[in-house]
Amino acid sequence: MEDLTATGIAARPAPALRRYVGSYVGFDLRGFPAGVHCGPPGHALTAVISLSGPLQVAAGVDDGSPVTRFDSVAGGLMCRSVAIHHDGRQHGVQVALTPLGARALYGMPAAALAHQLVPLDELLGTLGTELVDRLRAARSWAARFAALDELLLRAVGRAGGDRLPGQGPEVAEAWRRLVAARGSLKVGALAAELGWSRRYLTDRFRGEVGLSPKTFARVLRFEHAHDLATVHTPLPWAQVASVSGYADQAHLVRDWREFTGRSPTAWRRGELLLGSG
Repeated sequence: MEDLTATGIAARPAPALRRYVGSYVGFDLRGFPAGVHCGPPGHALTAVISLSGPLQVAAGVDDGSPVTRFDSVAGGLMCRSVAIHHDGRQHGVQVALTPLGARALYGMPAAALAHQLVPLDELLGTLGTELVDRLRAARSWAARFAALDELLLRAVGRAGGDRLPGQGPEVAEAWRRLVAARGSLKVGALAAELGWSRRYLTDRFRGEVGLSPKTFARVLRFEHAHDLATVHTPLPWAQVASVSGYADQAHLVRDWREFTGRSPTAWRRGELLLGSG
């Protein structure tokens, strides 16, 4: 078996894209045993472009969901992990979009993609195909990130960018505040700060983003815990639970099972592609 190698390169998009695109991450992992990687839910909509063979992805982990092959795939906000089947090699680029980015790049609200995985070229058309070809032809991460900037700026111009109707500033501000607080804000208090009733905020937020504010806050809390659990020297689970805002470890375990399909211990044992080894 070839030597284990794991490379991850992060970059910020061009300034004109930053309202819509949070980050680019290039990854190249090889030499690992074949298996299934959990792609956890989080605060961003995700698009992944494979730089090697097709991605083999299922919409759930260990639940019998069918596996679909994609050269590039876009997903909305999720309430559970997706399963990425691999042969020990993963090589590609991940793009994190804000909800506003769904309108700016795809011409639709983020809610239209919630809980779904869609071929990227179905959303971007020929521009999506060109994006895959350009990224695979590039010979450096810098060149790939530059190609992403160029093509995504073209997509924004084509979709209409800020001229698109839809998402009100209150929904964008609610999303921003929940993300900044890692889900620790009370929805009722947030609604009052925005001058809305809790019910109205919930309806508007779900209609634009695809999740209710309460569910999105749960996803954010899990995302924080997941980040803590994937560092090179991971914290004990009880400490992960405390730092990320869970009432206790049992509360963390319940949410972890719901979002990944596995207990925290089984998840950590199975995630062979983590940076912690």
